[in-house]
Amino acid sequence: MPTSLNAFQQRVHAIVTDTNLSPKQKNQFLALEAEADLPYLEVSDAVSIAMEQGIICDMFEGHAPFKPRYVLPDYAKYLKQGSMHLEVEPAQDFDDALNLLTILYHHVPSVTNIPVYLGQLDEVLLPYVGSLTEQQVYAKLKRFWIMLDRTLPDAFMHVNIGPTDNVICRTILKVDAELKQIAPNLTFMYDSNVTPDDLLRQATSNICECSKPHIANYPMHASAYGDKQFGIVSCYNSLPLAGGSNTLVRMNLKEVAKRSKDSTDFIDYVLPTYNELMIELIEARSRHLHEHSNFFKGFLATEALIYENRFAPMYGIYGMAEAVNILLEKEDCNERYGHSDKANRLALAISEKLAHLVDTSPVKYGYEGKALLHAQGGISLDKDVTPGVRIPYGTEPDPVSYVQATAPQHKYYTSGISDILTIDETVKSNPEAMFNLCKGALAMGYREFTANVASNDLVRVTGYMVKLSDIAKFAASGSRSNTTFLGAEAANNTGILERTPRVVSMESQPYYQ
Repeated sequence: MPTSLNAFQQRVHAIVTDTNLSPKQKNQFLALEAEADLPYLEVSDAVSIAMEQGIICDMFEGHAPFKPRYVLPDYAKYLKQGSMHLEVEPAQDFDDALNLLTILYHHVPSVTNIPVYLGQLDEVLLPYVGSLTEQQVYAKLKRFWIMLDRTLPDAFMHVNIGPTDNVICRTILKVDAELKQIAPNLTFMYDSNVTPDDLLRQATSNICECSKPHIANYPMHASAYGDKQFGIVSCYNSLPLAGGSNTLVRMNLKEVAKRSKDSTDFIDYVLPTYNELMIELIEARSRHLHEHSNFFKGFLATEALIYENRFAPMYGIYGMAEAVNILLEKEDCNERYGHSDKANRLALAISEKLAHLVDTSPVKYGYEGKALLHAQGGISLDKDVTPGVRIPYGTEPDPVSYVQATAPQHKYYTSGISDILTIDETVKSNPEAMFNLCKGALAMGYREFTANVASNDLVRVTGYMVKLSDIAKFAASGSRSNTTFLGAEAANNTGILERTPRVVSMESQPYYQ
């Protein structure tokens, strides 16, 4: 490297000469460096200090936001009306629909520069099936699935299906289990009043094969946004349809707890103080996007595929487990989160307080004037702190005890919460156990059911997928997937591979009968 380069130029030089990055990946990293070279948004000294101390984090969205973090276009409307900007006519048949979607996907931005929401695909595509046979639908969707993974190689890209039983839903499940790709991520919506058991069994059998899909509690999400008025995007984030999230700011509860005298001080004084700083940063970031970036003058808004008032900031938290344990230690109690009623009740009180703070803290560019509380799944740089409200890796109890410990948390986190249960490979010979565990968890109030199976090459990190085989060779040869480096970094920093596989059996069945 030339010795005359300044610090910015040195970072740029390191990117352009990296042997493991493709030209497209280099372009993306170079763009991030350029944006990070701008002055940061104007915030108070208190916010800056909290960010420097690792108490509040802006998720590296950039110093001057010019695109929302997540965008959820109304793809059904797009297929019906076409697009003047893209010069495409409305879809007439199934091939048209797939082609039009492929075109639009390349124009939907996100924090990763790749769309994180591909639509409620069964609902979007069903009107165009016509006289196609199941085999014809299968052949077309399989080619489409391969195309998505190869042209948009990002594990945050997300498809939704269900809760109704239909040929698109079942075919996507079949294709996903066969191909075992990291992308797209997949959520199956479940509604006990609509979804037949054999369809849920197909979805949970898929988990045994490839650790996908997520299983979402459809009524729980719909109660927050309205029927068919939301989507699950990226990892497991629930957001308004035809809108999205303008920003995600998160709070490290572990660091807040370290600055508190005890649980009362934490809940009544310290947490509200940092809440004010969270809201200030949320306002600053969303204000720049909405008032200065001109994003909402683009064709997605002018053609009514998105609406500015359906975007909301995500108010993320993580490190609940460490916060609870630290606070109990300060009160001379050695009980641990996930393993005692006292610790779990304290965690629930913290979540209740957070929900109250978010509900009573208006934001200008929010969903109905408010942010959305989110149990943030962590990032690859996090060390010695557990994502969201999960039980720390390597200390997980049996699956039923895990569900009982964390299920009460789920009602508070409107824009997403996910516990990843790591199940022993013996479940493959007893897939009914996965079905029972899933159905029981949803009946107990889980907003989202997610599981890894220990022997699968495909595993979840924070919510997105990686292949263990890709991580193993990443240092030597890189990866065509944009998210493998995050998985490799998380494996080194966050202990995701230390999750304890647990045996699950029919013992979970009584929880929904």
